Amino acid sequence: MFYKKIHIRINIVFIGIAFLFLLIIGKVFYIQVIDYDKLSSLADSLWSRNLPIEGDRGKIYDRNGVVLADNETTVSLVFIPNQIKDKEDVAKKISDILGTDYEDMLAHASKRTVMERVHPEGRRLSYEIADKINELHLDGVYLLKESKRIYPYDTLMAHTLGFVGIDNQGLSGLELIYDNFLTGAYGAIKYLSDAKGKKLELTESYVQPQDGMNLTLTINYELQASLERELDNAVSRYNPDQALGIAMDPKTGEILALASRPAFSASNYQDYSLEEINRNLPIWMTYEPGSTFKIITLATALEEKLIDLEKDTYFDAGSVQVENARIKCWKHGGHGAQSILNVVENSCNPGFVYIGQKIGKETLFKYIRNFGFGSKTGVDLNGEASGILFSLDRVGPVELATTSFGQGVSVTPIQQITAVSAAINGGTLYQPYIVKSINEPETNTVIKETKVTPKRKVISEETSEKVRYALESVVTNGTGRPAFIDGYRVGGKTGTAQKVKDGRYMVGNYIVSFIGFLPANDPQIVVYIAVDNAKGVVQYGGTVAAPIARTVLLDAIDILNIEPPEGASEKKYNYTDKKYVTVPNVTGMDIKEAMLNLKNFKVEYTGSGEKVTYQSPTEGSRILEGETVRLFMS
Repeated sequence: MFYKKIHIRINIVFIGIAFLFLLIIGKVFYIQVIDYDKLSSLADSLWSRNLPIEGDRGKIYDRNGVVLADNETTVSLVFIPNQIKDKEDVAKKISDILGTDYEDMLAHASKRTVMERVHPEGRRLSYEIADKINELHLDGVYLLKESKRIYPYDTLMAHTLGFVGIDNQGLSGLELIYDNFLTGAYGAIKYLSDAKGKKLELTESYVQPQDGMNLTLTINYELQASLERELDNAVSRYNPDQALGIAMDPKTGEILALASRPAFSASNYQDYSLEEINRNLPIWMTYEPGSTFKIITLATALEEKLIDLEKDTYFDAGSVQVENARIKCWKHGGHGAQSILNVVENSCNPGFVYIGQKIGKETLFKYIRNFGFGSKTGVDLNGEASGILFSLDRVGPVELATTSFGQGVSVTPIQQITAVSAAINGGTLYQPYIVKSINEPETNTVIKETKVTPKRKVISEETSEKVRYALESVVTNGTGRPAFIDGYRVGGKTGTAQKVKDGRYMVGNYIVSFIGFLPANDPQIVVYIAVDNAKGVVQYGGTVAAPIARTVLLDAIDILNIEPPEGASEKKYNYTDKKYVTVPNVTGMDIKEAMLNLKNFKVEYTGSGEKVTYQSPTEGSRILEGETVRLFMS
C-alpha cells in the first residue's frame, strides 16, 4: 500500500514535469515562429535608428501640362544628441552659421531624445548655408533632404491653389482639399546604433521616399493669365473694392479660369491677413446679381410659353407702380413701345416686372431653384456659399417684381455662371468642377478622373436657342454692345446692382457685371466679370465689365482656336461708336485714286512708283474707321 502511494506520486511529478516541458516547448515555438516578426522588430528598434527623408509633394498642372504648383529640393538640420561629442562647440558653430541664439541651439543639442529636428531655424535651408554646415564634418549633425513648395506664377490662382505650411501640409484651397493625395510618404536613412546611440559602422541602408499624387486641373493657364491680367488692369483703372472673374465650358461645367482681386502671394502667405487669403470671391461672395439675373426670368417665361420675343410688346413709361413701390427704368422717361426682345436688349426693369407678373411667384421660384440658386453648386473647392432666396410664403407682389430683375435675391458668381451655362447650352445644368484628374507621380498616369456630371434638364433646347438669340441681340443692339467682337457671334447680358448696407441700398455704390459667351450659336466658353464699386467712371455693367469680358473672349478665340462662324451679326452703332468697315482693294491704283477709296482710313505709303503694288491690311479685312492702311508704291 505504501509503495503504491509512492508510485502514484512519482507519476504525478513526472506528468507535471512533462507538462512543464510541453509549455516551454510551446512558448519557444510561439516566440520563434508565431511571434518572431513582432519580437524581432522590437529588438531591432532598440538598435535601429531612422533619419527621415521627405517625399516630394504632388505637382499641380493645368489641363495642358503647365506646372502651377511645384517643388524645390532643400535641406533641414537634424541633431543626434548622443552622437555629439562637444555640445557647446557644435551649438556655437551652428548658431554662428544660422545667425540664431547660442542657448537655443545648445538646448537642441542637449535634448534627451534619439533625434532632434532643429525647428524652425534649421528648416528649408539654402544650399549655401547647408554647404557651410557640411564642411564642418560634425558628429551627430545631419542634413536631410526636404521638399519646399513653390508657385512659379506667384499670385496666379492663389485663392484656388491655396498654400502649405512649413511641414508641407495643405492649409487652404486645393492644397488642403486634396492634401491626402498630394502628400508624399517619408523614406529614411536607416542605421544601427549601440546602447549609447553611437552609429555602428557599415550598417547604413536607404529607403526611398514616395512622392505624392499629381493633380491635373480643368484650368487653361493661358486663359487664366488673360483673366488675371485684365482684373489687374481693372484694379489700376477703377480702384474697385473687389473684382472677380470666371470662365467656364458651358457644355461640361469645367472651370477654365478663376480669379479675384485683391490677390495674395501663396509663397508669402504669412504677410497677409486671414481675410485676404481665405476669400475666394467667385465661390464665396454673395450679392444681388442685378440684370444678369434677368436671363433666368427670360428663360422661364420662354419655357412656359408665356411670351413671344418678336410679337409681344410692352410700353415702358419710365416706371411701374407695384403696391407701395415705384420701380423705375434706368432710362429717364422710359423706352416707350417695345417688343419683348427690345425689353431684353434695353435691360428694362419695368418690362421684366411685367414678365415676372405673367410667370407668377410659384413658377418663377421653382425655375430659380432648378437653375441651382439657393443651394451650393458642389464645386470641388472649399468655402462655397449658398446664396439667399426669399421663402415663398414671404414673396408678395413687390418681392416678385424685384426678383424678376435680380434685386432682393443673393447669389454667388459660381451659381450665376453655372445657371447661365444651363440657359445657353441646350438646357442642362452641370455640376462645375476644377480637378480634372488625379495622376500617379512617376508616369503621370490617370488613376482617378472626374466625370462630367449633368444634374438635371432645366429648359428645352428650343427655349435655350431663343435665349441665345435674345442675348446675342443684347450685344449687337443693346446694352452689351461694348462686348461686340467683329466677325464673331457674341451673346451676353449686363448687370448693375446696388449694394446693401445695414438694410439700406447704398447711393453711388454698385456691383457692375457682365456675362458673355461665344459663339452665340454654339457656345464654347462663357465668361463672367463682376467689379465692386468702380471709381472714377459711370457705374454700368456695359461701360466697366463688358469691355473686360470682351478682351478675355478675344484671347479665348486664339487660345481655344475658335473659328469665326458663318452669318456673324452686324452691330447696331450709336453716333459715339467707331465702326468696323471692310478694307477695299486698291492694288493697281495710282495714289490719288487709292486715297479716294480709303477716305475712311488713315493712309501711309512708301516707295516712289506711281501704282500701288501691295496694301496692308489686305482686301476684305475688317478694321475700325480711322485706323491705318499702309501702301507700297512700285
